[in-house]
Amino acid sequence: MSSKLRKVLIPLVILGLLAFLGYSLTQKPQAPTINFVTLEGKTIPLSSLQGKMVLVNFWATDCPGCIAEMPGLVETYNQYKDKGFEVIAVAMSYDAPQQVINYTQKNALPFPVTHDSQGEAAHLFSDVRVTPTSFIVDQQGRITQKLIGELDFKSLRSLLDKQLSGNH
Repeated sequence: MSSKLRKVLIPLVILGLLAFLGYSLTQKPQAPTINFVTLEGKTIPLSSLQGKMVLVNFWATDCPGCIAEMPGLVETYNQYKDKGFEVIAVAMSYDAPQQVINYTQKNALPFPVTHDSQGEAAHLFSDVRVTPTSFIVDQQGRITQKLIGELDFKSLRSLLDKQLSGNH
């Protein structure tokens, strides 16, 4: 290979790789194909929520951060549910089902609550092990954010205002 050709080809290959890397970093992964089954036995396929912003929140009744963020989650849900926002609260597999039911009823959680008894949801959502962990799924069914720890409700509301502004 001539040195002239090499001087042109190598930068082109590097540019191509950088372009590919930039493209792949901006591509948001599709949310997993999953059917959530609520405590009441209702099945909610995640795919049925396309067109809405969805927050999938992994939590446990023995997790102080989860319990601390629940009132803010309820408030945000009530504020945005009619604008195209949904929350699915997924109780971890190690949580006792009766505790999840008791907490849900006692606190009148207004959004669907599921118990991930087999750990399938946690596995499908990049193997969640820490609670609280939340995923924000956009209207096209892509995971746009993974948030570990208590939610920052100010930035969540800001995101919802921006994403749901066309739905008023």
